[in-house]
Amino acid sequence: MHPSSAAVRTYRRLLFGLSAAGLLLVFLIPVGIVRVLVLAPIVLEVGDRFDSREATLGLFFGPILVTYLGTTSVLSGGSPNIVVLGIFESVTGASIAWTDWFVRLFPVMGIGRLFVIVGVGYALYRPSPGWEIRTSTEARRPMSSSERRMLAFLLAGVALWVTDVVHGPHPVYGALLVTVLALLPGIGIADFEETVGDVDFSILFFVAAVLTIGTGLTRTNVATALAERLLLYVPTDASLVVILAVVFLFTVALLFVVSGLAAASVVTPVLLTFAVDAGLPLLPVALTEAVALSMPFFPYQSAVLVVILAYDIVDVRELIRVVSAATLATMLLLVPIQLVVLAVLAG
Repeated sequence: MHPSSAAVRTYRRLLFGLSAAGLLLVFLIPVGIVRVLVLAPIVLEVGDRFDSREATLGLFFGPILVTYLGTTSVLSGGSPNIVVLGIFESVTGASIAWTDWFVRLFPVMGIGRLFVIVGVGYALYRPSPGWEIRTSTEARRPMSSSERRMLAFLLAGVALWVTDVVHGPHPVYGALLVTVLALLPGIGIADFEETVGDVDFSILFFVAAVLTIGTGLTRTNVATALAERLLLYVPTDASLVVILAVVFLFTVALLFVVSGLAAASVVTPVLLTFAVDAGLPLLPVALTEAVALSMPFFPYQSAVLVVILAYDIVDVRELIRVVSAATLATMLLLVPIQLVVLAVLAG
């Protein structure tokens, strides 16, 4: 056993280090649920080294919430972003570059949210002087050749996303590149027949249906009608920051009725039509909505939170307490800064 003071220092370092690793996974793995499934066993194993359940919970929630809620900060980080992008392209005929999304959101909703979630986790699960930690005697296993190749494939996808401002492909091509490399005979790490046979393609039909709903709302003029109603309540003569704040609160309120992807399919065409009618810049409105879509309070609002409950480490009440605290802290500390950044960059 380490002395308790060493255990406390180790807890602090692990809480921040694992949470930072969770944020890095947002770049490498473009699906929030998959990131949670990859990271959860690791942080649970690390947490079990401590003799305190508080330490286990702190080391679980910090990295898991960062890798889940950090989705907003990277365009390729998750399905809600792709839905917003798809409807944005359908409504406006333009696209959003990966780098534009990154520059406008990552400093605040990525790095800033990392520190906020770590702070919330540390406040809720503060270390005790009586904590002890068991020393591991297992030797560190080096990465295998297939693991190194997979990491290289993921980094190649990130490189394609990061440089899109130069060559301009759609973000989907980064994911497609990783898939092709992983399946290539000789250098790939997956068997095509086995991989394709295990894939649940229903998610593709679900995302397609969500995008179709958004396009349908626009082409049938339903979005226009709803946008006109929204214009009656939003002070369009106010500053852009105030308007973005109303857009943010409107989207957050909708999340209490429907889940994130469904909310994106309904609200995106309405907000974009509203922005066009009010003469507002479209990009900050779309990005404000994307930020609002990552403000959950209850498990029914996100499939990722349901997956977290499946690990049976916490009950529903504890999950709501932690997620709500992280969301409220983000709304109070980061969202005002983010809205100002979006307004300033919009010129």
